[in-house]
Amino acid sequence: MKTKTKYTEESMGELRVVKDFLPPPDKLVLKEDNVKVTISLKKSSISFFKEQAKTQKTSYQRMIREVVDWYASHYQKNA
Repeated sequence: MKTKTKYTEESMGELRVVKDFLPPPDKLVLKEDNVKVTISLKKSSISFFKEQAKTQKTSYQRMIREVVDWYASHYQKNA
């Protein structure tokens, strides 16, 4: 059983106002331009991503997209 919080009237000490540091909601969701493509991949690769996606509770297509994005950003930096 949870213990109940007991509130008192004692002083909380010196308080200070903290500047709002959170971005507005429209800045939290960054959308990038996506291009739909058709690609043929090995059945074993797709099976691997589907299994991993199931354990991670995500989409296998999202995982493949992330791998391609990481690969591209890695070699763009090193070019």
